[in-house]
Amino acid sequence: MESSESAKKQYQDLVEEISPNSRLWVDCLKAFVTGGLICCVGQWLNNLLIAARVSKDAAGTYTGVILIFCGVLLTGLGYYDKLGKYAGAGTVVPITGFANSVAAPAIEFKKEGFVLGMAAKMFLVAGPVIVYGALASVLVGLFYYFSR
Repeated sequence: MESSESAKKQYQDLVEEISPNSRLWVDCLKAFVTGGLICCVGQWLNNLLIAARVSKDAAGTYTGVILIFCGVLLTGLGYYDKLGKYAGAGTVVPITGFANSVAAPAIEFKKEGFVLGMAAKMFLVAGPVIVYGALASVLVGLFYYFSR
């Protein structure tokens, strides 16, 4: 029994020695600031479009399209992954993170061809989000319809 306690102690010491120090607060701050900056850029863009006399609805649509384009462009150029390694979840939450999750597998599998590679793998990560989002919206719609 004593040797197993000694082995557990040795194992615990080894785990503490090898494990990196937790930087939870620093990582959370980086994610918060980066995600916030992405959202601030989106709000600035939306305000700029409204100031240019674009309707609020159209400005929101244009802002979304521009942010998605920027997310895909930065993914294609390899910068979004670098930003993601630095900021963690801060790059996942905004609309640009969704664009990255669609574009990254497509870019990764383009060497397998257009249909079986890029087109088939494009929704590898984002597909479940789209499917469950659509399913949830149908269920909520049905619930709303029958609860009236």
